[in-house]
Amino acid sequence: MMPAPELPAGCEPSCHGCRHRRLTAADSLAQKRAYLERVLAPWSDRMAPVEAPAAGERLGYRDRVTLTARWSGEQGWQFGLMRRDELIAIHDCPVHTARVRALVHMLVECLPAGDGLPLAYLHVAGAQATLIVKAHRVHDELLTPVASAAAGIGIDGLWLHCHPAAGRRLFARSGWQLLQGSADSRDSRGFMHGPTAFMQATPGLHARAMRDAAVHVAPGPGVAVLDLYCGLGATLRAWTDAGSATLGVELSGEAVSFAAKNAPQANLLRGTCIQRLPQVREWWSRCASEGVRVAYVNPPRSGLEGEVVAALADELRPDRIAYLSCSAGTLARDLAALEAAGYAVSVIRPYDFFPNTHHIETLALLTRH
Repeated sequence: MMPAPELPAGCEPSCHGCRHRRLTAADSLAQKRAYLERVLAPWSDRMAPVEAPAAGERLGYRDRVTLTARWSGEQGWQFGLMRRDELIAIHDCPVHTARVRALVHMLVECLPAGDGLPLAYLHVAGAQATLIVKAHRVHDELLTPVASAAAGIGIDGLWLHCHPAAGRRLFARSGWQLLQGSADSRDSRGFMHGPTAFMQATPGLHARAMRDAAVHVAPGPGVAVLDLYCGLGATLRAWTDAGSATLGVELSGEAVSFAAKNAPQANLLRGTCIQRLPQVREWWSRCASEGVRVAYVNPPRSGLEGEVVAALADELRPDRIAYLSCSAGTLARDLAALEAAGYAVSVIRPYDFFPNTHHIETLALLTRH
């Protein structure tokens, strides 16, 4: 059987049609590896093959998405991506899950017509969906048909978020209203989450990356694990289940609250990693008796903040570091700093978390000399 075609690296997945040459899965993986070998050239000799999801998981996998919403008299409600000033509707995007596609079609049919609803964005996080409106308030009855239909398409919780300044920042602290269902959900691996959760696109491949990180980190009794940018606590649970003393740091208040439920044995700090460095240092000092102290970091695309790199490299100096990155450029910058401080990169493992896009996730494993 021929491999399924996919969009060329660099093209966003969409349903408006791509005029470029379609790539096979093998060609796409080769392009991604070539990109990593170029950006991570100093460590290319230690780069493992790109690990990919099963062939049947290359489409219909994306369960976390933000779509721009627009109303027009000719076309009704449309949901999609902005290209300059044009909205490209992607109601049937092939990388979106069936639940996301069903939700979009339901909204097209059930939302009130006209400009009376200042809906700006649809945000979906698993089984939690949020309608983001640029207004201080909206009359609930406008959304009654939508709330009634949401449960029938696998949506646990449907939210209205009134945020007049929504844009680069989608969410504000106030203005939240649960229109239907439950305020939380469980993902396919049993982790609880809310409407603003960050969720990895391919859970099976993410679980594989976590297992690879765990082999290097080697948690257990007598091993203390510092987990920076810990999110919902999936990795925290892995460390505590193995018997490690564990400290997680995360900025999102919602994520911290769910991390406490998903990994109740872990210690948690809310704030940026820079803000929480004093408490991290105190905890790290208390854990000296554990014998082995290690770190797992999973920062945003901007990578580790300079102060955090300096603290890890020059002060905390964990015995081992596992670094999961969604940006090869910032990973290269941070690896160079850690190498200069006496860490050796043993292996780099790439994962195709986002098939049919140009994105690639990378796990770097480091050991202190």
